Amino acid sequence: MVCQFKWFRITRKLNEMAVPSSNGLRIVTALLLLVAGAASIVFPFLSAAAVTLVFGAVAMAAGVSQLLRFGAASDLGAKLFRLLSALLYVVGGIYVLLFPVDSTFSITLFLGVLLVVEGVMELAAAAAAGPARSLVLLDGIITCLLGGMVLAEWPSDTVWVIGTLFGMALLFSAFRMFASSGGESPQTNS
Repeated sequence: MVCQFKWFRITRKLNEMAVPSSNGLRIVTALLLLVAGAASIVFPFLSAAAVTLVFGAVAMAAGVSQLLRFGAASDLGAKLFRLLSALLYVVGGIYVLLFPVDSTFSITLFLGVLLVVEGVMELAAAAAAGPARSLVLLDGIITCLLGGMVLAEWPSDTVWVIGTLFGMALLFSAFRMFASSGGESPQTNS
């Protein structure tokens, strides 16, 4: 099994949930993913802006969801938590939608920190005995290095990091879908 980053794991899991059952439809979907991935890598700033705007819209939807569930909270503490959570999501979502370039800088910094923390956790997990210990160790080292590279070049790398990583995730999804179009139904790891 190839060492993969969390970004790619999330995309792969979403891809597994949405793999078309028809072989022809899988090939068409893979071609579309291939084109979208290549476009994201060629135009990383546009891709990063699109990802950032979607992130803002999802944050706003989460805030609205928390507001809708506000009345269902049983006690004052739960109501206060839902209200504060909803306000944080809505205000954050509005900020991201109004200032997508500034938000892209913040998201890139968050991504770098997240990769370093995840890499350290993978290195700690590699200390535990297990059959995939070397793969976990390699995953931790690569994830730490990638996070360190993002942080070392931040904010100058903001323009390309999110768009390029998103494009690579789309390309990996396309290649996986091409591989699963060999006639058998796609495998899922549920």
